[in-house]
Parts: sequence; structure tokens; C-alpha cells
Amino acid sequence: MLRRWWRPAPAPIPDPLWRDIRAALPWAAALDPARDARLRSLTARFVADKTITPIGDLQLDPGQRGLLAAACCLPLLEFGEEGLHGWSQLIVYPDAFRVQRSHVDAAGVLHEWHDELIGEAWDAGPVILSWADVQSDCADPRAGFCVAAHEIAHKLDSLDGVLDGTPPLPRPWQREWARDFQRAFDAFAARVDAGADTTIDGYAAEAPEEFFAVATEYHFSDPATLRAAMPEVAAHLQRLYGPPPFA
Repeated sequence: MLRRWWRPAPAPIPDPLWRDIRAALPWAAALDPARDARLRSLTARFVADKTITPIGDLQLDPGQRGLLAAACCLPLLEFGEEGLHGWSQLIVYPDAFRVQRSHVDAAGVLHEWHDELIGEAWDAGPVILSWADVQSDCADPRAGFCVAAHEIAHKLDSLDGVLDGTPPLPRPWQREWARDFQRAFDAFAARVDAGADTTIDGYAAEAPEEFFAVATEYHFSDPATLRAAMPEVAAHLQRLYGPPPFA
């Protein structure tokens, strides 16, 4: 007989703390009561299950930790707790951070360089965020940027074992998603390669997985621009994430 593993519900977020989190996270403040309750429950699960590790001299109080957890849970309002599986740590840098990259080209030559990042999601490891950029996103929540949502989109994407811009979905929907996203990505990448102006951040042309993650940012922070530029993509994301808080 199959049994569902039971685990106790996490301690709820206290009312005063949740009020502070909602006040600091504009997307949460814009939710209707039912979705607000869902985000609060997901945030409690995140706080219970994930280790939040500030780097260097950065110190995070309970409200700031709760804000980070809630920001990471925004893309999970419809998907649910399954989106938190497979990783256990959120690393938070005070500001943008540098990572060393390496690549061996076709001639066997090793190339090494540094990238400066504001967020990163490792396939089977932590999510990494810049605290300064999370704060910047909260200060201007309609500007088209939401680094926490971007990195959680990568985590959703990788749940099926392949980082390709398609999260795990029911098979018929997955086929529709793959068709519509590939078509939109190809058209967008062609515009960027041709030097045309675009209303969506050109970083979305880097790869299908970045296209999905950048579109996710627009779903939460500038849904009108996303709908105007890519209506089919916007429709899929609304189905995945629910209505944008600022719709």
C-alpha cells in the first residue's frame, strides 16, 4: 500500500510580522485575501525548510528573511510547495557578486573570466540573490525586474531535470507551451540580433531558459508590456502563476 509521507505544518507567520512583510513586498500587498493566505502559508514553509545564509557583514532580521522567503514564493502561488523541492539554501549577498567562469573551446583552449551577477540558481544547489537588488525591485516594483522570481523560475524549469525554458506541466499543455515559447523566443532573438529596439529586456534572447525567467519577471512587475509584446507567452504564464498582482 502506498502512503503519503506526512510532515507537520510549519509554524505560521505571526500576524505583526506578516503585516510588515506585506508592507515591504509590493506584490504581496496587491494580492486578494485568498492568494495572500496562500503566500503566507508558502512563506512559512520556506522559512521552516530553507536555510537563509547572509554573506559577509550582511545581517537580516526576521522581517527581511520573511520578505526574501515571500518573494521567492510568489511564483509558487498556483504551483504549490512542490516548487520548493530539490534545494535547501538561499544565499544572500549584500550586493552584486562575482563568479568565475571557464570554458574549453573546440580547439581545446581554456577560457576563464568573471561575471558579475545579481542572482543565480544552481541546478541541484542553492538560490543566490543580491539583497541590494531585491530591495531595488521592491522600491520600483513595476519596472520589469524581479530577481527573486527570475531565479525561482529557473528552479521550476529544472524540476524535470532539464533546464530548457519549460517547467513540468501536464503533457498536452507542455506541448503547447514548448511550441508557443519556442516561436516567441526565435522571433525575439531575431529582433535582438538585428539590433531592433524591444520593450522586453534583451537578456531574454540569451537562451530559452533565460527567456522564460525574464518573461516571469515581466509577469510580476510589468504584465501590460508582456501582454502587448508576447500575448501567447503572457497567457501561459498567467495559467502557471495565476493573475499578475498588478493586473
